[in-house]
Amino acid sequence: MSIRTLIRGGLVITAADEMHADVLVEDGRVTALAAHGSDTAESWTAGAGRVLDATGKYVIPGGVDAHTHMELPFGGTFASDTFETGTRAAAWGGTTTIVDFAVQSVGRSLREGLDAWYEKADGTCAVDYGFHMILSDVNEGTLKEMDLLVGEGITSFKLFMAYPGVFYSDDGRILRAMQRASGNGGLIMMHAENGIAIDVLVEQALARGETDPRYHGEVRKALLEAEATHRAIQLARVAGSPLYVVHVSAEEAVAELAAARDKGLPVFGETCPQYLFLSTDNLAEPDFEGAKYVCSTPLRPREHQAALWRGLRTDDLQVVSTDHCPFCFEGQKELGRGDFSKIPNGLPGVENRMDLLHQAVLDGHLTRRRWIEIACATPARMFGIYPQKGTIAPGSDADIVLYDPHAEQVISAQTHHMNVDYSAYEGKRITGRVDTVLSRGELVIDRRQFTGRAGHGAFVPRSTSQYL
Repeated sequence: MSIRTLIRGGLVITAADEMHADVLVEDGRVTALAAHGSDTAESWTAGAGRVLDATGKYVIPGGVDAHTHMELPFGGTFASDTFETGTRAAAWGGTTTIVDFAVQSVGRSLREGLDAWYEKADGTCAVDYGFHMILSDVNEGTLKEMDLLVGEGITSFKLFMAYPGVFYSDDGRILRAMQRASGNGGLIMMHAENGIAIDVLVEQALARGETDPRYHGEVRKALLEAEATHRAIQLARVAGSPLYVVHVSAEEAVAELAAARDKGLPVFGETCPQYLFLSTDNLAEPDFEGAKYVCSTPLRPREHQAALWRGLRTDDLQVVSTDHCPFCFEGQKELGRGDFSKIPNGLPGVENRMDLLHQAVLDGHLTRRRWIEIACATPARMFGIYPQKGTIAPGSDADIVLYDPHAEQVISAQTHHMNVDYSAYEGKRITGRVDTVLSRGELVIDRRQFTGRAGHGAFVPRSTSQYL
């Protein structure tokens, strides 16, 4: 049982409202909100076991990061954050729920893959977590398992048009999975890049001696992201299935999503902070430093950023997740020295998302409510955990962040809590910082001190997408 907590004096911001209100928390949930200074709010003081002063701060829902990869095996190594270190870093960054990806291995069942991820996460997480399921091998057996997983609260399934020989599915398998999802209520998530064509371009680049990290971005062409996005949309139309395209990075891919949504199709898109704040300039950094920024889809030339921000404002992109998949520069990213195709794909970011998006508010890209919408409310709705997560309302889990909008910080690997030896945003000055974090009413960050524990985080079964 958590302590009865009163949060006083802050500006409560949700996707729908901004209001000067006090928040009462009992038994891990939000019980009520009342106007500052009202008799109701004043009456709560006497019975509160803990009073948090939020004067001058925002009171916002805990972030929902719907795309993380803790302990992911990739390219002969593993993502460097465990569920313990990764969820602790998430808490430091104001994220109180992650949805990670369980992986089915080719030739094995979905159940076996899912159970392996339950085992990794159980008893280790500092904040709450759910799972999507990566489908690596679509067949009659795994199609039937999809139905069982939906009943268990694993209601989204990721397929890859990229990575032949690893995660790749051809159009026929994708269509079968989409058809199954159209019947069981599941949401298909798609890594949309034409992996077959990209592999040809990789082979040709290496044959020309083009081995540096920057060529990773040059061979994974924006047109091949757009083509795959278009193809995924058409396959979903044929199957009568909804579609969620992950880590959208290219202007041309946003245009495909916008065209589909203009037709009223249930097609959704996610982008990530790296595509909003970084570019191919980073991939081209000398002395192999560019390897730090190798991820897929790749970073794009800076001119693509305007289309991504516009897509977030017009709701052609609905969610900002991190695709957090960290690999240390020393000993992991270095596996690709002399061959960019061997650099493990992924960036650290679970700790930085909420702060970077607050900076985007200050920079004029987003409103405060849209910040909360794309980082908290919409991912919770998209993946079936709203209003338990993603808002501050009576009955919601007391996943609450006291956010100081005036504090200044410099992002650095010296001060971050992710288990990785570099920061993708090293030296970036931003305004706004997490001060205090509650997860289900328990303090996990108390005025910039970690007070949480491994094992507090609970598995969250999800309903089907609330947008369908």
